[in-house]
Amino acid sequence: MGALHEGHMRLMHASLAENTFTLASIFVNPLQFGPQEDFQRYPRPFDADREKLAEAGVHALFAPEPSHFYEPDHRTFCEVRDLDRHLCGASRSGHFSGVCTVVLKLFQLAQCHHSYFGQKDIQQALILRRMVRDLSLDQELHIVETIREPSGLALSSRNRYLDEGERNRAAYLSRGLFAAEKSYAAGEKNAEKLKDCVRTLVLAAYPTRIEYIECVDQDGLAPLPYLDRPAVLALAVHFGKTRLIDNILLP
Repeated sequence: MGALHEGHMRLMHASLAENTFTLASIFVNPLQFGPQEDFQRYPRPFDADREKLAEAGVHALFAPEPSHFYEPDHRTFCEVRDLDRHLCGASRSGHFSGVCTVVLKLFQLAQCHHSYFGQKDIQQALILRRMVRDLSLDQELHIVETIREPSGLALSSRNRYLDEGERNRAAYLSRGLFAAEKSYAAGEKNAEKLKDCVRTLVLAAYPTRIEYIECVDQDGLAPLPYLDRPAVLALAVHFGKTRLIDNILLP
């Protein structure tokens, strides 16, 4: 959706390294914002974004206006059932339907053979991967590792909403995840204990609100009591008016 940072650019570089032609899209999609979310204030530094893409060597940019992209009487939506019941989907009703609809439309227009999405938005990436499979789309969807600030904070366009104190405290989110990852590697498979490991460090950051700390399986995105299959340990935490998400994959 623009406000490009190094995490976005890692997606571009991955595509440029593996394909003959790379198309980027920038589109702040109104369908995926709830009525109380930040659609109007979402950062839109379009000229700076365009320059970054050009400098990276991206071949083309598709940046439509919402009024041209969706007809006034638009009535068609794409939904991947059940995979949106937990994590971000539990509190953002309709969000992933909006994501799937816009991405499917972009795929149809671009006719791409490969697409690249970031692990930071892991629920989005796994839902879209299932959409590609279920609808027999002729492409491969790649999930690219999260890029982090030196503190460990996952790069996000919404990080610019944070003041200095909030940014420093938000670094505890990744510290909690990495502590749980270390515990998992040492043999801990109980999901509640891993979540408690994360929660202890997140609470030390004095967040405004913890929306969720959850452990789900990588296939159906359903909560796991015990990690006997590939899992995602994910969180959503609020600092003031800023909602941050992060995750790690546990193989």
